[in-house]
Amino acid sequence: MRYSSPVLDRLAGSFVHLKQPLVDAPAAQRDPAVAETVSRMLLDIQRRGMDAVLDHARDLDRYDGRDIELSPEQIASSGDRLAPDLRAAIELGSERTRAFAAAQRARLADFEVELVPGLVTGARYIPVSRVGAYLPAGRFPLTASAFMTVGVAKEAGVPTVIACSPPQPNGAANDAVVYAAHLSGVDRVIVLGGVQALAAMAYGLLGDLPVDMLVGAGNAFVAEAKRQLFGTVAIDLLAGPSEVAVISDDSADPEIVAADLLGQAEHGPNSPAALVTTSEAHGAAVIEAVDSQLASLATQSIAGPAWRDYGVVTVATDREVAATLMDDLAPEHLEVMTRDDDWYHDRLRNYGSLFLGSWSTVAYSDKGMAGTNHVLPTAGGAKHSAGLSVSRFVKPLTYQRIARGTTPELADAVQTISDSEGMAAHSATATMRLERYQA
Repeated sequence: MRYSSPVLDRLAGSFVHLKQPLVDAPAAQRDPAVAETVSRMLLDIQRRGMDAVLDHARDLDRYDGRDIELSPEQIASSGDRLAPDLRAAIELGSERTRAFAAAQRARLADFEVELVPGLVTGARYIPVSRVGAYLPAGRFPLTASAFMTVGVAKEAGVPTVIACSPPQPNGAANDAVVYAAHLSGVDRVIVLGGVQALAAMAYGLLGDLPVDMLVGAGNAFVAEAKRQLFGTVAIDLLAGPSEVAVISDDSADPEIVAADLLGQAEHGPNSPAALVTTSEAHGAAVIEAVDSQLASLATQSIAGPAWRDYGVVTVATDREVAATLMDDLAPEHLEVMTRDDDWYHDRLRNYGSLFLGSWSTVAYSDKGMAGTNHVLPTAGGAKHSAGLSVSRFVKPLTYQRIARGTTPELADAVQTISDSEGMAAHSATATMRLERYQA
């Protein structure tokens, strides 16, 4: 929860913090030093092309001179090196995510409508031609990222999807990440990380045309590269650290709520976790449970600082205040565990993805099992933007077909408006047709 905002000021007296963050919630990643480094790297790659890409790969990816592109055989065989249970889980996640994306795509239907006799308009959903997907494989290889980027793009009908993923310490690709990309329908996999990977895809340095769009999560350098490459290519969104928020009341299990808060705090030491509750006793029990679980958590060194610095627990006087507070926060992931889940579902407006009921958890989506996309807006971006979906990979291209008999009404109105604006050439395009119609 932010320290202050117009909404919080208006609600003063309607809530109280049981735990306040030590640091204000982070905005989307933006560090001047990172921006300068990325600018310098992109300029170098623009000037020197693939030589610069490989130089940066040697410095940052431990590139050792091997071929950076995986062969089709290497991609297809990646699953053979996985434990059977991991392979089965990846297959399930890929299947669920593509099924949800296919259902979304089926509802984006081309249409044509005759607004008035002789004036036919319509739209066709045309996929972009080439997408570059960045698949993180650093401290925590995000296996499911390929489902959300490569797989969803393919369900949207994108003909060519290239994936870049950084090498492991041994210089090889992460087999689980590659297998997830393979199941998702990837066309090429390049073992390349960070800024140099995004630049290579955006500038067409990989023996293919430049991509039209870059998607996928990454660290601060990846986020900044996407920011600076926007315009050269499209991007999915600019994301900051992963976030979780929970609305719960005294009907929820404090241990479960605490586990779910830590489940996202584990992403990084600057990942915010927020609880809004209508029960002070429940809020206090969640704080106690978080502290207890942290004591034995293997990733305590990450989740602990995140909870200490960015964790917040707020008690609202009633559910309306709770919903208003959460809409102001507009979190990336929002869980609701209350007696009134349906009320909150109808009332809430600002979130990246919503998880309803005590049997739902963000991790189900994070790993692809729920089918929904985990590439979502952060830092309040859910107030104006949605997460990645098939709709982001298609262009609703409009068209119009005008019959001769419709000309007088259209031309007269266009002439009137154009003349009032002083736009003589616009007016002429209408009046010339009107003259021919009347001839």
